[in-house]
Amino acid sequence: MALTPTTQLEAVNAILSNVGQSPVSTLEVSGFADVAVAKKLLERISRSVQKRGWHFNTDDDYTLSVNGDGKIPVPSNALVCDPMPSEDIDAVPRGQFLYDREEHTFQFTDSVDCRIVWFLAFEDLPEALREYIMIRAARIFQSEGFGSIQLDSFKEEDEFRALADLLEYEVEQGDYNILNGSYSTANILRRTEPQY
Repeated sequence: MALTPTTQLEAVNAILSNVGQSPVSTLEVSGFADVAVAKKLLERISRSVQKRGWHFNTDDDYTLSVNGDGKIPVPSNALVCDPMPSEDIDAVPRGQFLYDREEHTFQFTDSVDCRIVWFLAFEDLPEALREYIMIRAARIFQSEGFGSIQLDSFKEEDEFRALADLLEYEVEQGDYNILNGSYSTANILRRTEPQY
């Protein structure tokens, strides 16, 4: 039998079992407030962790185009929208649109390239991130809602181990290394030899 990535239902059940509650067969269970709370907590932790920007959910030089009203909408699932530096435009996101700080307007004539950090659904995340989010959410759910050490099946070490696995995954996927993955190292490599 092949193993499949953790589903949102499995993550919610892990959160519930961490406080000694029985698993549910669907997330649409009415009358069980803890299921709704666990689901919302899972989404909150997912949003918080994803907004840091990881290799898998970040697009650099993503072009945002001007709409029919002359505005540039910010995608609704963008956790971070950071316009790339430009000599012509000083754009920042304000609400649902980009704003030109130099011209004091929401009106644009050209598209703008941005660094976008996307919010992805739980099932679209890599397994390393799903596991970290699940364990972190379970520990927070237990400590905020129940506070019993006897019920806590996920320990702090489990969370740290999951974070270490996530960081290792990020390094592998991003192909980072000490020479090109570090701003300070890149600056050292660009230096010229001293003139005597």
